[in-house]
Amino acid sequence: MRLPSPYRPEADIASHRLASLKGALDWAAIVPVATPWVRAVRHSPPPFWAMESLLREYPISSAEGLALMRLAEALLRVPDAETAIALTADQLGRANFDSSADSTLARLSSSAIALSKKFLPDQEAEPGLMARLGARTVVAATLRAVQLLGRQFVLGQTIEEGMAEARSAHRKHSALRFSYDMLGEGARTDADALRYLDSYVNATRSIAAGADRDGTPEQNDGISIKLSALHPRYEDAQHARVMRELVPRVWQLCLLAADADLNLTIDAEEVDRLELSLDVFEALAAKVAAEKPQWRGFGLAMQAYQTRALELVEHVTGIARKHKLRLMCRLVKGAYWDAEIKRAQELGLPHYPVFTHKHHTDLSYLACARALLAAPDAIYPQFATHNAGTIAAILAMAGSVPFELQRLHGMGEGIYREVMKSTAVPVRVYAPVGRHKDLLAYLVRRLLENGANSSFVNQLADAHVGMDELLVSPLWLDRHASLPLPPELYGPVPARRNSSGVDLAVEAMRAPLLAAHAATTVAAVPEFDAQGAEAAVGAAAAAWRSWNRTPVARRAAVLRHAADALQAELPRFCALLVKEAFKTWGDAVAEVREAVDFLRYYADEAERLMQPVALPGPTGESNELRLTGRGPWVCISPWNFPLAIFLGQVAAALATGNTVLAKPAEQTPAVALEAVRLLHAAGVPAEALQLLHGPGETVGAALVAAPGVAGVVFTGSTQVAKIIHRALAAKDGPIVPLIAETGGINAMLVDSSALPEQVVDAVVQSAFRSAGQRCSALRLLLLHEGIADPVIEMIRGAARELTAGDPALLATDVGPVIDREAFDNIRRHLRRLDSEATRLVAPADAPPGIDNLISPHAYEVPAIDRVSDEIFGPVLQVVRWSGEPQAVIEAVNRLGFGLTLGIQTRIDSRALALAARAHVGNVYVNRNIIGAVVGVQPFGGEGLSGTGPKAGGPHYLLRFCAEQTLTINTTAAGGNAALLAAIA
Repeated sequence: MRLPSPYRPEADIASHRLASLKGALDWAAIVPVATPWVRAVRHSPPPFWAMESLLREYPISSAEGLALMRLAEALLRVPDAETAIALTADQLGRANFDSSADSTLARLSSSAIALSKKFLPDQEAEPGLMARLGARTVVAATLRAVQLLGRQFVLGQTIEEGMAEARSAHRKHSALRFSYDMLGEGARTDADALRYLDSYVNATRSIAAGADRDGTPEQNDGISIKLSALHPRYEDAQHARVMRELVPRVWQLCLLAADADLNLTIDAEEVDRLELSLDVFEALAAKVAAEKPQWRGFGLAMQAYQTRALELVEHVTGIARKHKLRLMCRLVKGAYWDAEIKRAQELGLPHYPVFTHKHHTDLSYLACARALLAAPDAIYPQFATHNAGTIAAILAMAGSVPFELQRLHGMGEGIYREVMKSTAVPVRVYAPVGRHKDLLAYLVRRLLENGANSSFVNQLADAHVGMDELLVSPLWLDRHASLPLPPELYGPVPARRNSSGVDLAVEAMRAPLLAAHAATTVAAVPEFDAQGAEAAVGAAAAAWRSWNRTPVARRAAVLRHAADALQAELPRFCALLVKEAFKTWGDAVAEVREAVDFLRYYADEAERLMQPVALPGPTGESNELRLTGRGPWVCISPWNFPLAIFLGQVAAALATGNTVLAKPAEQTPAVALEAVRLLHAAGVPAEALQLLHGPGETVGAALVAAPGVAGVVFTGSTQVAKIIHRALAAKDGPIVPLIAETGGINAMLVDSSALPEQVVDAVVQSAFRSAGQRCSALRLLLLHEGIADPVIEMIRGAARELTAGDPALLATDVGPVIDREAFDNIRRHLRRLDSEATRLVAPADAPPGIDNLISPHAYEVPAIDRVSDEIFGPVLQVVRWSGEPQAVIEAVNRLGFGLTLGIQTRIDSRALALAARAHVGNVYVNRNIIGAVVGVQPFGGEGLSGTGPKAGGPHYLLRFCAEQTLTINTTAAGGNAALLAAIA
């Protein structure tokens, strides 16, 4: 059994969930059960904690709350005092923590000191702190406040500390059990994964040592494990490898837990990992059934906010019955909601994989709870919730079926204090354990959860929220969208429709691509005879008169029709990109979508820009500004984006009334041929768009030199752009415009406030994705010396985890470079770096049998000025820096050319200041530097990185147009009647 698609209409799914609860719940009977709990908590709140205090005073939606969250996310990991001071000043300086501007820092500092004295008595405040509020003192006090926030949600920094705290809690509430979670990010390297495995092994042994040997998994403490922490490539594309390498690691933990009769729960992760998680889970369940059938502690966490949650419950119940097991299943609401929404929007998926209405998630939770309770032979339910209404509903549905409730350490104490007074249901505390630097991502999630206006925990603490609102029934359906669906990301109809994409983790969505690949043949494209260039330009000039007179609305409609046709043929074009351009599947899908977006965006922009504009003037005269096409344009596109850039150039020229002579890259003419056929079928006249395939030095040069060319648009190397520029300047006749987009030495500056895992993800994507063959790819990484060593080691490990090979395989991350010439050029650079670089960071040998394959390489070099050339392949150079980051940016500027710049910092003012200094076309903060989005992140460069304007931006089409002003003397026929009529 496979789960259904996660991308289905929310209202339909919610309707089904509502129907599944018919007759099971009377909400009117639930409210009287939950109301006394709420009143008791509000009358007698649980002991004071930092989080509730800070969020009451500084809500998460305020500037102050946001500043506190940013400090909580970053401050503890900053190793150097200078950056810590800059970060604290940046965040506290942008918020008003007191009505008196001169006491902002003083108030926060004094609050932090008071909190640290109350809860961290072993840490003495710096002497004379209140009298001397220097920068280092403010940082120290803020650090204490952040550590206090961490202490609220983390049971201990080690498993021993956590178990000691748990024993103390046991003495107060003997019915409490604990499930320990060893905090940490997902592994980026195998060394990380093995370190996490050691941590889990140590924790499981420690829990086992303290367990009751006569107890059951329901009675003993347990452990939760995160599969992405135990394997660096825990993703669907690496399915075979995950099953081969990860399952034995987890089984090692299962044996330890089974021997001590502990509960071991596999935590829930993101939507695109769900089916992979189920395959791992079932493989382990089969081993449990074969080797430890008496163990009843194996379990899985399930997220009710996923639209497939109920089907997941049914699937896991089926696994339990198939293997004759009783599984422990933790039902949670979910923790990655915003990330799931963003991913669906970025991928252009048809629907969201999570519910967008909070009450639909609550509804789903209850439907899943009923299904879990209905299978006591197969499932022991564990209900993790802090919502009093949900708890009361579960109690009503359960009857005599055994189950347990769960809460997070640091949350829900008040409600569960009251619940435990009135019922004997066991309660388990989910207890994170880890060092301060490992808790940051977890802490931010808790801050968001507690601070969200819709959160039950937040509303419970707000006396202004009435009981009717707090305990409102979730048993209703909202058919109105809470968020625009991804296809309507840019607005409702008639706004431009977002291109549709593919989730390659969903088998049914990737199957058409694989089928198209099996059926696709790369056609031979005949070369154009360069001696016919003048005739081709002449034909284009003749066709221009008719095409330029075609109304802009008609031209736009043709481009939209072509976009729809390309969208419908996405699998075939993806397959062609994989076969001819050696794209990986993810890159191929992204490129087709970008081409669709170019067609639609330029259609819209042409209609917007090319309407006549009335200009002011004296009475008796009309003045109108018009835009018109210039004539035949030569469009020269590159092999690294043979569809998106090809169609982007062509669409821009056609939309503005020009005709096109399209010269594709020599290596990828078949993609261009199919694109031209698609445009012709959509209504572009054959004479208005000619495909002229051949070498750049012959066909391209002849077209540029031909008389009658109205403009040239080029994407490629700076060297070739200069050749074209000189050729155009030497021509007689009108001055011919050149739009050029070229590459450069693209850099990323990383300071010590950045999250290393996020940095490594961005570096690996930017430097090695697409085999480094993007104009925007990362060439130079600048690491602050305070974090350089661990980040370099993580890059080394992450690069080794990439799979280089056949791009037609889903598991491939890095395919071959485009041809032998490119391969040989990159190899020359590698030989040079082998002798000149300080050290080789990421050596990797490419697997044999695939032509022109170069695996990712990274070198550490001594200084920025030693990086003189752009290496157009998967090669990264790394430089350490110290001192002022502004000086580093100036050194990058002196390299002379760059298209993109990445900045990784949590200091907002620093990011803005560095961006303002950088001489590049695009600046990306705290993300990768590739993958610009049409109409959202216009792409291109100025100066030595290109002429501008930016492709996919609001100024691009203007360069393709000529301007004409029409002035009419309206009084020529005898006088100004309008003026005379206006006289009173």
